[in-house]
Amino acid sequence: MPAALRAQDDPALSSQAQALRVLLGKGRVQTIDAQTFLYEGRRYRGTAAVLPETGEVVSTVPIEQYLYSVVSREMPRSWPAEALQAQAILARTYVLQRSNPNRDYDLVPSEADQVYTGVDAEDAQTSAAVDATAGKALRYAGEFASIAYSSCCGGHTESSADAWGGKPLPYLAGVPCDYCKDSQWYRWSQSLAFEQLRAALGTQAANVGDLQSITLDPPDASGRPLFWTFTGSSGSARIKASDVRRAAGTRVLPSLLVRKVDLQPTLQTASVDGAGLGHGVGFCQWGARGLAKTGAVSTGILAFYFPGTTIGSS
Repeated sequence: MPAALRAQDDPALSSQAQALRVLLGKGRVQTIDAQTFLYEGRRYRGTAAVLPETGEVVSTVPIEQYLYSVVSREMPRSWPAEALQAQAILARTYVLQRSNPNRDYDLVPSEADQVYTGVDAEDAQTSAAVDATAGKALRYAGEFASIAYSSCCGGHTESSADAWGGKPLPYLAGVPCDYCKDSQWYRWSQSLAFEQLRAALGTQAANVGDLQSITLDPPDASGRPLFWTFTGSSGSARIKASDVRRAAGTRVLPSLLVRKVDLQPTLQTASVDGAGLGHGVGFCQWGARGLAKTGAVSTGILAFYFPGTTIGSS
């Protein structure tokens, strides 16, 4: 971190309240007052500084004020208060787990971390959820829990180890979930062009030849097959399901919870039946909505999706 920014922008050194630094990017900054500024026409809380090496703008903002914007962007503000409060606790934990004073910034304001677009995204319902959970975070074995969430799990959340590898986490092993059925993505059928499937094969496309069939590996505990086998006129290739989804596009193939693939050679397409939207690890947002509608409170919702964790102070 540049010395010129250390005192001003490191929340651990300079802020009376917990704060974080968000890398907004390159753009025009205009100060409104001591607590607010404009960046590319949007209002943001906190202060802004420019990294001398890159010219990028970094905002330093109190965590709770950051969450006012994030929760309203990550979950519909009309959803039950207990679901919004669970989302607020998770969003806060996500920040606390990633804050690092040895870097120039902590987070980016997109889906790569959490969506953050400033003051104009704030809403009374979501801000109330932040205030109601002020300072609360999800913990496991005395540390901040690893946080993951997605829109709809499709009936069973995924193990973090199966999704991304690494050491299995007891509280991210996956749980059955029947609470996200109201999502339009709970069940889906999509059409993939052969060109998209060949893109998934990459350099192995020539070895497979004309595509004749696709079979799925036996599913993992969550129902997700981890590999697809492509068989053609010249041979076969076993491809990671995540690579297939990446090549097809995450909106074309909404999740890895794929149940059936039928080729339609005359149309040069494949019909894919599946469930869920997103990676499916951890917190199912539509499931949280469904749980809240049954009367579950935020702490109970989090205990359901992250078994063995506790709620502690930040």
